[in-house]
Amino acid sequence: MSEQFDDRKARASAWFRTLRDEIVAAFEGLEDSQTEGPFADQPAGRFEVTETKRSAEDGSDAGGGLMSVMRGGRVFEKVGVNVSTVYGQLGERAQKAMAARGVPGMADDPRFWASGISLVAHMQNPHCPAVHMNTRMFWTPHAWWFGGGSDLNPCIEYAEDTAHFHAVQKEHCDRHDEGFYPRFKAWADEYFYVPHRGRARGVGGIFLDDHNTGDWETDFSFIQDVGRAFLPAYVPLIEKRRNTPWSDADKDTQLVHRGLYAEYNLVYDRGTKFGLETGHDANAVLMSLPPLAKWV
Repeated sequence: MSEQFDDRKARASAWFRTLRDEIVAAFEGLEDSQTEGPFADQPAGRFEVTETKRSAEDGSDAGGGLMSVMRGGRVFEKVGVNVSTVYGQLGERAQKAMAARGVPGMADDPRFWASGISLVAHMQNPHCPAVHMNTRMFWTPHAWWFGGGSDLNPCIEYAEDTAHFHAVQKEHCDRHDEGFYPRFKAWADEYFYVPHRGRARGVGGIFLDDHNTGDWETDFSFIQDVGRAFLPAYVPLIEKRRNTPWSDADKDTQLVHRGLYAEYNLVYDRGTKFGLETGHDANAVLMSLPPLAKWV
């Protein structure tokens, strides 16, 4: 099964890198076109790109990726777009977590390979929603699957923005199965819920994991469309809201909402836990955290 999947791994990894390049170009384009507002006179934001590396316990190479972060831009206060391809053997805690999810054979053969893209954007203007997106492929000698999705996290909600974001997700899901959108929307509503606050961290989107219909090509095509949905779902919202005037009270609302976002990512997020437990670059794993946040 390992040799059979070498080509598929390479294709998936290359796709995540292509998607990363498209998003980075689009976001830098938003920075270039921002000519109004309090940050218009400063240089347009650009991504700082850093190679990340993961080392196995014996010090051998275990993959890595690119961490691309923009800070203090005209539109984006902080945004990260990371890609990685990592491999090796899962540690004991990660093995147990995978076994608990029903992944077969982990006790006998803990080898794994994983590749994906992860994005989180925190905005200058409180009327522009924060957003999260990721897609990934995971492989073991006994199983493979895709996962990911995207969700919108406004601190000041606009019903029409939420409707647009969800409509684009539905359109891309419906190309594959009309049952996907309602299923994965409900999953996102459950997954991105913050139990200790008794509320969702945003207005949802779609989320899926362990996605394996038995047809790799079909599933890869679908996860590509999950990625393709991101820019048309999100960029129009930023173009619409980025010049909306805001008050000190609006900024305070944004900082408090970011505290909720940070709580979720540190306490519940599955990707954060996996990244830290498998020894990936901590700065890349915690890229999702906002530059400033507030608790009341």
